[in-house]
Amino acid sequence: MKKVLIIAGSDTIGGAGLQADIKACTMNGVYAMTAITVLTAQNTMGVQSVLNVPGDFLKAQIDSVFEDIVPDAVKIGMVPSSDLYEVIAERLTYYEVKNVVVDPVMVCTSGFKVLDKKQIEVLTKKLFPISTVVTPNLFEAEVLSGIKITKEEEMILAAGKISSKCRCNVILKGGHFQNNANDLLFYKDGKYEILKSKRVDNPNTHGTGCTLSSAIASNLAKGYTLLDSVKNAKNYVHSAIASNLNLGHRYGPIDHMACKDFMN
Repeated sequence: MKKVLIIAGSDTIGGAGLQADIKACTMNGVYAMTAITVLTAQNTMGVQSVLNVPGDFLKAQIDSVFEDIVPDAVKIGMVPSSDLYEVIAERLTYYEVKNVVVDPVMVCTSGFKVLDKKQIEVLTKKLFPISTVVTPNLFEAEVLSGIKITKEEEMILAAGKISSKCRCNVILKGGHFQNNANDLLFYKDGKYEILKSKRVDNPNTHGTGCTLSSAIASNLAKGYTLLDSVKNAKNYVHSAIASNLNLGHRYGPIDHMACKDFMN
């Protein structure tokens, strides 16, 4: 069985973060392992409290995994400090990891701000260049590129700028557009593809970014190409949203167990 290491934060209601990642990896047929970066007290209405993990303990978690069950891919999610990003970049470089998916979590669905300027600098200079693909949403891509994104042409410009500056492949998620859920896969050689999909009318989308990136990592671990990994992950997330799970009082989670067709 292929293995994926998830380096991310914990979500108490299980809709995002490590809990969503584990579900996504399991439903996509790989074995999930974790290294926790931050503990949160949160629900569908927002984030109430945060407790960061010390850098030496994060390093110990990563080393424990690599010294025993070597992962076939690594997914990186919410990381609350530049120091922890430094630890992750150093350890992944040390272990020469090949399949790395970085979800640059800058703001939660609830509106809780995650990254500051220093964190973004370390993320883009040290983690993006060693990644297989990075997965910003529209807001995150605007921050990373400095380009306001309101249409497809601006998506291409923003993704191209991020890719060129950080020497990485980019999947720019278009889910925040109102009329569709098209994503853009921009390769570091300058080529790109528009991956079209219909928008699902469901406000409960807590954890979609975490889920997509973990599903991409799962498919990369299984040996799929980057393009097929992204396509498979998009189909999985679409099914999870379309299931119309309705939990909580505000932004509810998606249904990770909605479809078992992706396990092989």
